[in-house]
Order: sequence, then C-alpha cells, then structure tokens
Amino acid sequence: MNKPTDNPADPFKKALAEATKVMADDAELNVTFSVDPSGLSGDAMRLPQVSRRMTRDEVLLARGTADALALRHKYHDTGTHTKYNPAGEMARDLYEAMETARCEAMGARDMPGTASNIDVKIEAEAQRLGYAEIKDASEAPLPVAAGYLIRHLATGRPLPEGADNVMNLWQGFIEEQAGGTLEDLQDTLSDQAAFAKFARQIIDDLGYGDQLGDDPDALDDEDEDQGDDSAEDQEEPESQGQDDSDDSEADADPEQTQDDQQDAAQAQVSSDDMADQDAGEEQELPEGEAPLEPPQPQPISDADPDYMVYSTEFDEEIRAEDLAEPIELERLRAYLDQQLEPLKGAVSRLANKLQRRLQAQQNRSWEFDKEEGVLDAGRLARVVANPTTPLSFKVEKDMEFRDTVVTLLLDNSGSMRGRPISIAAICADVLARTLERCSVKVEILGFTTRAWKGGQSRETWLNESRPQLPGRLNDLRHIIYKSADAPMRRTRDNLGLMMKEGLLKENIDGEALEWAHRRTAARKEARKILMVISDGAPVDDSTLSVNPANYLEKHLRDVIAMVEKRRAVELLAIGIGHDVTRYYNRAVTITDVDQLAGAMTEQLAALFDSDPRARARVMGMKRAS
Repeated sequence: MNKPTDNPADPFKKALAEATKVMADDAELNVTFSVDPSGLSGDAMRLPQVSRRMTRDEVLLARGTADALALRHKYHDTGTHTKYNPAGEMARDLYEAMETARCEAMGARDMPGTASNIDVKIEAEAQRLGYAEIKDASEAPLPVAAGYLIRHLATGRPLPEGADNVMNLWQGFIEEQAGGTLEDLQDTLSDQAAFAKFARQIIDDLGYGDQLGDDPDALDDEDEDQGDDSAEDQEEPESQGQDDSDDSEADADPEQTQDDQQDAAQAQVSSDDMADQDAGEEQELPEGEAPLEPPQPQPISDADPDYMVYSTEFDEEIRAEDLAEPIELERLRAYLDQQLEPLKGAVSRLANKLQRRLQAQQNRSWEFDKEEGVLDAGRLARVVANPTTPLSFKVEKDMEFRDTVVTLLLDNSGSMRGRPISIAAICADVLARTLERCSVKVEILGFTTRAWKGGQSRETWLNESRPQLPGRLNDLRHIIYKSADAPMRRTRDNLGLMMKEGLLKENIDGEALEWAHRRTAARKEARKILMVISDGAPVDDSTLSVNPANYLEKHLRDVIAMVEKRRAVELLAIGIGHDVTRYYNRAVTITDVDQLAGAMTEQLAALFDSDPRARARVMGMKRAS
C-alpha cells in the first residue's frame, strides 16, 4: 500500500507559526490553526485554517491574522489594559478598538512589512461584514470606525476597501468632537498607559464619558493617601487616645492647638450647611472626588430610552440546573421523552434532512471556470469539440455556515403549556445536536416571569403608594438552558425543566429579545442567528393594568426594529397560532403545533442556502415594505 502523502499546507503552517513566535517575542507561544474564530488567549493563539489547496486568499488571511495577533501579544499589557478599561459597553468597545489599532500601528512603525499583511485581514473582515455597502453612519459601528481612524492617523496608510467607507462615515464627527485630543496621538503610541488615558479622553469627547467609570489614577492616589494615614496611625501607641497628642507641640502653644480644633469644627459645620443649600456657589472638589450631582442612570432598554421598569431588584437570569435538582431534571427529561415518543421519528427525519443539506453544501459546493484547481470533467466535451478551448478547473468552496452561532429563544409563558412547550423542547434538543454535528454552535434560552400578577415588584409598588405609570411591573425570569459553548450531551436534561409544574407564567417578549440579542451579539462568531419561538403577543396583567394597553407591544416593536437595523444578528421568528409577521420582517406563522419541527428545520436550512431567491421561497418570509 502506498503511504498517504503529507498535507502540502503543513510546511507553510510550521513556517508561519515560527515566524509568529519570533514577531511576538515569545518562544513558548502555542500557535494552532482552527476553523474556530481566530484569537489570542494567554500563551495560546488560534489562526484561520489553511486547507490543502493553500489558496492565495487563505494564505494571505492567515499571515495577516498572525501578524495582528503577534503584535497584540508583543505590545499589549493586560494589567494596564484592565486598569483603564471603562465600565460601559460602548466605551469598552471604543477602548478595545483603539488599543488594537495602537498595537498594529506600533508594528507598522517597527516592522513595516506587517502593515500590508494586516491590510489583507482588515479587507477580508470588511468584505465579510458588508462594510462597503453601508450608506449611513447610523448603520456603521462607531468603535470600528474609531479604531480605523486611529490606525490611519498613526500610520498614514490608506485603509482597504470597505474599511475606508466605515471610517469616512464617522471621521467628520470624530474629528469635530475630539480633534484637539487626536493631536496627541503620536506622543502616546509607545506608552500603553498614556494611550489608555488618551483613549478615555476620546471616549469622553465623543459623549460616552458617563460610561468610563472611576478614574483609575485618582483611585490610586486615594489608596496612597489612605496608606500614608494608616502608617501614621500605626506610629502612635495603641494605648494612647485621641487626646494624647505630641507633648512638645502641646507644651509649646496649647492655646493654638485649641484654636485649630475650633476652626476645624467650624469649617465642618460650614461645609455641611453649604451642602444643604439648594442653590449656592459651586464647591471645589479634590481630585478624584465624585461630582455633587449623581450621574443619570443608564436606560433600561437600548431600543427605547423611555421604557420604564419599576424595579429590577427581583429579576433573575438563571441557569436551568439551578432551578431544579439533578434528579428532578433527569425525571422531567424522561417524562418529556415519553410524551414525545411518537413525534421523535418525524423530528429526527427532518433533522437528518437538515444535516444532509448542510453537509452537501459543505462537500459539494464548487466555483467553476477557474484557471487552476481540480480538472472539471464535465467541461471536457467542449475541449474535444474545440481543441483550442483551454481546460477548465473548479475549486471547492468552504462551507458558508462555518463559524456560526444559532440562538433559540423559547417563549416559556403559560399559554405554551402542554403540547406546544413539549414540541418546542424536543425540537430545540434535536436541532442543537444536529447543528453541533455540522460545527454550528447553539444556545437555547427561555423567558417567563417569576410570579403571576406581578410578584415582589408589584408588592413593592403597592407599599410605596402606587406611583402612576410605573412601567414593567413584574419579576423577570430569563433561563439559560444551554450556553453556546456547552456540548449538548451535558445539558440534555436541562430541557426537561420546561415540563416542571409552575414554571410557565407571563411573557414579556421585548426585554427577553433584547437580552438574547445582547448575548448573541457579544459572541465572536462571524455569523449570528437568533430564532424566536412564541405563541402570542407580550402579556403581563400586572404591567398592562397600570400602563397603556400597548406598552409591552410597543417595546417589542422597538426592540425588533433596533435588532433589524443594526444587522449584527439575523433575526427570524416562528409564531404558533399567532401572526408574528406583523412584528418581524422575517417570520412564519404555523397554525398547528405539529408543524413546528418542519418550520424550524426548513427555516434554518434555508438560512444556509447560498441562493437568496431559493432562501426566500423556502422560508416564505414577509418582506419589509
């Protein structure tokens, strides 16, 4: 038997790994190639997979990613980064994007060859995310634009196609708000701490200063002052009281000591009086002290700043295994399997159909009429007919669903009790296992409330004299049945929790959708899909009895509009006996709960179809007007 030939990509991978270690100045760095998202974690680095074909795009992308991560490893200090890291989400994203740009600019200064390699990576990311097609600044991510601008100003290099579009959409605004601060860019690049302060000032200039949190340097000064005071206290014997001061100073001028104490007391009284005045002169505060006026609280909802919640104190985000003992979960899972035994075969057949479609796309998706690759035997006839016709080659394409996460958000309201929730649970189980076999990560979430008729939030409202228009007036319960990184075999029993008596109560869809969207958008996968399964409009009697009748429905529409406008996550919905197409642009409604398995598998399979017309035809989705 002939020995199998070595992978032709292995020498390139080995050479790139060694060069990356040298560039990162870390001989112990562990470099691997994977289909998982590229990244850097401690001494481990993941780079994009390079296939046996070693196409030009694969090689250039791997080199660019390796250079970017190596520079991050070389020039970035995690401790300094953490010290100045802002508290708010937008501020953190801006801070992170600017720090990445700083590391890449330092590399371009010290190793000019890295700049062109990283340009390839940036161009590939911009093309994958569709940055070239964005027409309005509101659709372009501000943190990405800020990072691009910092890199452009620091290196003087033009940005690749697509990336330049995002930067240009925001450049005028950023320079108008932070032009003075940007002048200090070159002076701070080589000092990470100085650049972190520079980045925080940029964030403040752009209007996100309320998300910065406390000034780390001011906190350090306070800690030093406290340390000095502590040291002085330790110098005095513990047996001496407050009245035992330095004898020499007391003997020298006892009247002066008494006067100083009186002055200090009067100053304290004066300070207290000034603090109680409603209008008066502004007080000068020591460095690092908080302002007199507390900062405005962050809005509850990103989609609608006016959306109110009476109390979040009793809300709950909890894992399924924390709501029941393992023995009970195992029993409930067995009950679920027993209830759905007749349906399992049909669902499994649909899941196998989905898997075949995905794997067929993975294994048999080709690009034709290439100048090199695998000889296209189907086009040899035209060469025989006309010998002057050049040979035609084909190249196998990567599967388009690689590097994808799917989130299933299940309505756990009381109206789902019985057959609907059982079928939803078993479909989520089978689809999660099917997609896992196709290298697609799946997260399963559920939403309900902790109590009927308002729970502790309503009791608090009643005890506080029933303020008018209190907003959402119930205790949320958001359940994590399976996180995206957890294998299905470990979380299988968790889905049995949906069979637990008393779990299913009210449904507040808007906040649940916003929660699921935040979790999904924070993932590192290139493609993110969020599927909502619900049987009705949001309903919570406690909230709707003291607010406008459309209060929860309006918020749901606002959240859907925000998610669909941002386009970071692909949103679709399935309504069970309820027309959800009036909320979602991409939705389908089923009249019989037995159709749920087919609807879920068909919609997911259609999402991975490369032909948009076929995708629309299969899904039967409503289009935006």
